[in-house]
Amino acid sequence: MIRVGVGTPRQTQIPPLELPRYGAERLSGIRCIATHLKPEPPNEAALTAMALQRLDALVVLNITGTGFTRRGGGAAGYVKEAYLAHLIPQESEALLASAALSQAGSSTVQTPSWSVSPPLSLDELTQQDFLDLVENLEAEFQREFVAQQVDIDHDRVLIVGVMTDEMTPLRFHDTLAELARLVETAGGDVLQTVQQKRSRIHPQTVVGEGKVQEVALTAQTLGANLVVFDRDLSPAQVRNLEAQIGLRVVDRTEVILDIFAQRAQSRAGKLQVELAQLEYMLPRLTGRGLAMSRLGGGIGTRGPGETKLETERRAIQRRISRLQQEVNQLQAHRSRLRQRRQHREVPSVALVGYTNAGKSTLLNALTNAEVYTADQLFATLDPTTRRLVISHAETGEHEEILLTDTVGFIHELPASLMDAFRATLEEVTEADALLHLVDLSHPAWLSHIRAVREILAQMPVTPGPALVAFNKIDQVNSETLALAREEFPLAVFISASQRLGLETLRHRLTQLIQYAVDSR
Repeated sequence: MIRVGVGTPRQTQIPPLELPRYGAERLSGIRCIATHLKPEPPNEAALTAMALQRLDALVVLNITGTGFTRRGGGAAGYVKEAYLAHLIPQESEALLASAALSQAGSSTVQTPSWSVSPPLSLDELTQQDFLDLVENLEAEFQREFVAQQVDIDHDRVLIVGVMTDEMTPLRFHDTLAELARLVETAGGDVLQTVQQKRSRIHPQTVVGEGKVQEVALTAQTLGANLVVFDRDLSPAQVRNLEAQIGLRVVDRTEVILDIFAQRAQSRAGKLQVELAQLEYMLPRLTGRGLAMSRLGGGIGTRGPGETKLETERRAIQRRISRLQQEVNQLQAHRSRLRQRRQHREVPSVALVGYTNAGKSTLLNALTNAEVYTADQLFATLDPTTRRLVISHAETGEHEEILLTDTVGFIHELPASLMDAFRATLEEVTEADALLHLVDLSHPAWLSHIRAVREILAQMPVTPGPALVAFNKIDQVNSETLALAREEFPLAVFISASQRLGLETLRHRLTQLIQYAVDSR
């Protein structure tokens, strides 16, 4: 089949999803012949288009002497010279580069992704064995691809970040670092991060057109199979990006949902994760959305009945309704448990904080619980309540407190997760007091405090009084410690893993509970 395109390389390139043999280990199976009126090698735009489409080869014919008769007849001209360009594997690039340095005046022009021949005559061009060239190149690409796929369970991820005018460079850096941690926690390997600074987000593709091509080319070069953006994407943006990049594109929320799906252990946690995933998935079903529905009346709506998309949409909506009912039942059950605890007049403290602040480690240290802990984001999801017994040395009396470990918070917690985990987060609103744990060793600890407070402010019921506890003090320097003491003079400073400052924390928890009870 011959496909003819008129225009610039960018205007005439074939969308990646339409290419017949698209993949990091293959070439597309298409050879492109392009014409050019100037006697010069193919420019970077043409070579970039070749790389994006993974063409078998690009042949540029330089035509000279063109002209038209006065009566508008055919063009008169001839091919002066031709150039042959093709992609090369990464290891071959290094060999060619070293060869170019050792051979002065070498006629091969070398760039990071392709090789361009010296000027060729038509006779020299017709003597090229393109089939042999393609087979050898694909053998090299296949070998490199297999070497990259040592662990097929791990996605090879390219992260894309966009800094807009309302973001500070520090906040942008922290956001990208956190996204990289999220990707690693989800089981992916971050290969590289592509950044762009824009005054505002592009409505169709988030980043500009040129940056989309850079992302596609970088993903091809690195052998990535997944592109992750640092912000939420609309369904239309995902479709546009996938069509131009040729790879699966996900946003930050989808990464978080994937982590939650992996970590949920209890029936309640799995139930809430499934609900959040379905609510996220519903508007992103492939197709034309509501325009495909044939269930209404009027012109254009009568037809063969439900489409497959409409059937899937209705099935998801029914499942969401059932899950919401089960979450409501779970909410009622936990409410009864809380009422029972309140009836026994056992005060409760909810342990809150940014993800990976060390909440589960602290719960284990204080109550000898055996909650799973790891240096990961969202290591535990399900709320765990344990009894903490505090002894008063002065009086010899014992006091019981119920300490509940809750799900970790994060910047811009997805709305679907806020809704789905409302039964879990109610442990926060129903507690007599809060223990806000902060990872002081994290560079963005001040930002984490603000994020947690913003989420708490969105709760339907105002939480009780809070005590701030700075954790991991064994991993910080004296300057950071002094700054935290100056900013938060009433805070407690501890190390849960090293069991430092826990006795002071127990004493302050007793005072916090007494204050909360007196304030009722």
